[in-house]
Amino acid sequence: MGELLIIFLNAALVNNFVLSKFLGICSFLGVSKKRDAAIGMGLAVTFVMAMASAGAWLIDTFLLKPFELGYLRSIAFILVIAALVQFVEMVIKKISPGLYKALGIYLPLITTNCAVLGVALLNTQESYTLIGSIVNGVGAAAGYFLAIVLMASIRERLEKVSSIPVAFKGLPLTLVIASLMSLGFLGFQGLI
Repeated sequence: MGELLIIFLNAALVNNFVLSKFLGICSFLGVSKKRDAAIGMGLAVTFVMAMASAGAWLIDTFLLKPFELGYLRSIAFILVIAALVQFVEMVIKKISPGLYKALGIYLPLITTNCAVLGVALLNTQESYTLIGSIVNGVGAAAGYFLAIVLMASIRERLEKVSSIPVAFKGLPLTLVIASLMSLGFLGFQGLI
């Protein structure tokens, strides 16, 4: 149990995919304007990462390794991720059309989100068990969720500030905030 906690904390805080490995930046920067959209995107990525971790482990363990098809790993994992994203997209469109519209193009882009593929590939590289893979996927997703919600909260508060120089409004200030958050997460490096 202690090993699973270490895997989770390592993925969520120490090696945060967005702020330490710089994976998943596209959706992180694009959807972090409003907190509600950020929470929805974080939950969607959490579901996809957890399920993709399990699906990728099963495909790798029972199909790719026994038949020595390791060279197809990336393609197989992308297909698993794409199928999961299509499922999530249909569910969100049916349950919450407002969230579906707010996420816009970034929802189908989860398919090409390098953080989702990165966690699936990292699970095979680290030779995690099925449970270890799922915990690593959930931990990475929790780190993504934490980072995108923090960024959205900061950006919403900064929109109310009128003293920001025009040259810093928008993406420049967002990149400065992301770099400061990244420095903050470096403090977790000695945790594990």
